[in-house]
Amino acid sequence: MTIHAHPDDESSKGAGSVALYSDAGVTATLVCCTGGEEGDILNPAMDRPEIKQNIAKVRQEELAKAANIIGYKRVHYLGYRDSGMPDTEANKNPDCFANAPLDEAVGRLVKIIREEKPHVIVTYPDDQQGYQHPDHLKVFDISLPAWKAAGDPLKFPEFGDPWTPLKLYYTTWSRARIEALHDMFIKLKIESPFNDAWFDRPSQDHRITTKIDVSKFSQRRSDALLAHATQVDPNSPFWFGLPSEKSAEAYPWDDYILAFSRVGQICNESDLFEGVK
Repeated sequence: MTIHAHPDDESSKGAGSVALYSDAGVTATLVCCTGGEEGDILNPAMDRPEIKQNIAKVRQEELAKAANIIGYKRVHYLGYRDSGMPDTEANKNPDCFANAPLDEAVGRLVKIIREEKPHVIVTYPDDQQGYQHPDHLKVFDISLPAWKAAGDPLKFPEFGDPWTPLKLYYTTWSRARIEALHDMFIKLKIESPFNDAWFDRPSQDHRITTKIDVSKFSQRRSDALLAHATQVDPNSPFWFGLPSEKSAEAYPWDDYILAFSRVGQICNESDLFEGVK
């Protein structure tokens, strides 16, 4: 089970890993916490009045397409509105995810965990200094309490029988990944989209415990991103400046931090299900 803030996050973070495990027969479930209503239309071809007027429906359709490409078996919406960025009108909306009562949001997630019975959960990290979107921060805020509560029969008894997941990971974009992609741009004499600000972000590389080889799934990830036609510009040098095979050659891994484990703390993993299988 992966937990994401908005439609398109599932394609930009760990899509290759989900595709790998889905192809191997693992049931993959996506929890999307918001409808992504506040996302900017970043693709000029989709910047049209009829798209803007129906953005929630459009983004839901995009997510369904992307999830199918990646290999998710089921998609659950947590049911909250996109919070937008701090100090915006959207962020003041009482229906937005950032303003949701913590117990209420945790309970909704616990219900899904108990329904789906995942052995492994992937969520956002405790340290998000690089990008502090309120919805991304809230994903972390609810994930740990839900991880603890899902197996406790005294917590949220109205939401089904207890289920105890075995491992919880944080997804992360490593500094090594950014450096490797930047170097490939330079090697191919293509202008790199990674400016100094990327390298000024705090590095979490020392915390990485798990690297999954997803080199065979680079194109699938690109196709899933392209399914989010409102959010992803097909001409974006950041996402598509390198051919898929060159991105995979430069950095073939998805990186994770094993945050909690009920099967023992393992480092230098190459499999999210190590100790579970």
